[in-house]
Amino acid sequence: MNAVQPHQKAHKKPSLFKIALAVCGLTLSAFGQAEVGEPEKDELKFGFIKLTDMAPIAVAYEKGYFEDEGLYVTVEAQANWKVLLDGVIDGKLDGAHMLAGQPLAATIGFGTKADIVTPFSMDLNGNGITVSNEIWEMMKEHIPMENGKPVHPIKADYLKPVVEKFRAEGTPFKMGMVFPVSTHNYELRYWLAAGGIHPGFYAPHKGDTSGLINAEALLSVTPPPQMPATLEAGTIHGYCVGEPWNQQAVFKGIGVPVITDYEIWKNNPEKVFGMTKEFTEKYPNTTIRVVKALLRAAKWLDENNNANRPEAVKILSRPEYVGADYDVIANSMTGTFEYEKGDKREVPDFNVFFRHNATYPYYSDAVWYLTQMRRWGQISEKKSDDWYFDMAKKVYRPDLYAIAAKELIADGTMSAADFPDFGTESGFRAPQTEFIDDVTYDGTQPNAYLEKLTIGLKDETL
Repeated sequence: MNAVQPHQKAHKKPSLFKIALAVCGLTLSAFGQAEVGEPEKDELKFGFIKLTDMAPIAVAYEKGYFEDEGLYVTVEAQANWKVLLDGVIDGKLDGAHMLAGQPLAATIGFGTKADIVTPFSMDLNGNGITVSNEIWEMMKEHIPMENGKPVHPIKADYLKPVVEKFRAEGTPFKMGMVFPVSTHNYELRYWLAAGGIHPGFYAPHKGDTSGLINAEALLSVTPPPQMPATLEAGTIHGYCVGEPWNQQAVFKGIGVPVITDYEIWKNNPEKVFGMTKEFTEKYPNTTIRVVKALLRAAKWLDENNNANRPEAVKILSRPEYVGADYDVIANSMTGTFEYEKGDKREVPDFNVFFRHNATYPYYSDAVWYLTQMRRWGQISEKKSDDWYFDMAKKVYRPDLYAIAAKELIADGTMSAADFPDFGTESGFRAPQTEFIDDVTYDGTQPNAYLEKLTIGLKDETL
């Protein structure tokens, strides 16, 4: 793996702080308004997958924000999401760019059981669904056109006749996603189900974790950088992935991105920064300092109407980070998105790192992921609303986030206006209405929300 090595300690001494913790193991919630002390552990290794939404980690490293916090960080690309999660659990990594579903799934014991928490949400939006050229030509017969171009958003309703044709011919219709508990899996399933295509159930209590029960479209795992090649080989007919791997299909002329996740759920939460609960309790000052550096990076990525994005793209295009061509990454990171070749449209919020309180770890975001795990059977039995809230609060840690934010406000680096009102914030967003199926999501009513979804589990156990 290519690793980005830490800056040398000799160059500068970490600044001193007025208040330090007396007891190393004291939990962060006990800090109150105290200033954060020196880091208990200053040499750290963070993992990531080669996707543009790892940008806050790269920027915090390259702009010296980690070093400003007295942290000497190595960042290293990981082979896949499982390797990355295992690295955090076994301590080879101190933290990582994670799928939002990973800390939640680990906490409830779907797959690997571990106590992983997130004090920082890394971004909103950033994914797309791409189909092969062959499938696109078949879909186009059903898509409304205006001035010679497809009318967006392109719903899975237009894919349904294609899937039905495949099934009538006895040919499996296959699509790729990056991991069973990835946003991509849930977004792809959401889009398909909204168009009347059943994406299949899981039944872990029966030992079935394939997700193929009753499936009309067969979804399987493909690592993000391998998506275009797998599509080109004909192994899959489409996929859901983060950037730059949708735009790569356009550049290579092998597929057409049909929809972004912004059009499936406007301003949906995406990746998180994950750490073990044990790490945050053993190294509370270090944890807060990591969050401070990431907050500065996220703000830099969005400030002045994305004015810094070209510089960010230059960083990400380097082989030790994403390693895709500058133009491929810039196609989405700079506020546009190319669908069919030549059909480039303005999507200023395709990648959001700080606007719209993107960095705040909302309980309601966690609850949504848990509802989707229940909807598709990864959670085998019906759970009470309180269960959803309890799990969300175990994993999502706005208390840690608030300490870091208040530090940045106190030292003048950022302002209170950059953050939610910590005095009144409940951790639950207002009901969200902008989904492709027009179903409103209210995180305070998870079971009522599941009842509204036409395809998916509700009270029953498979």
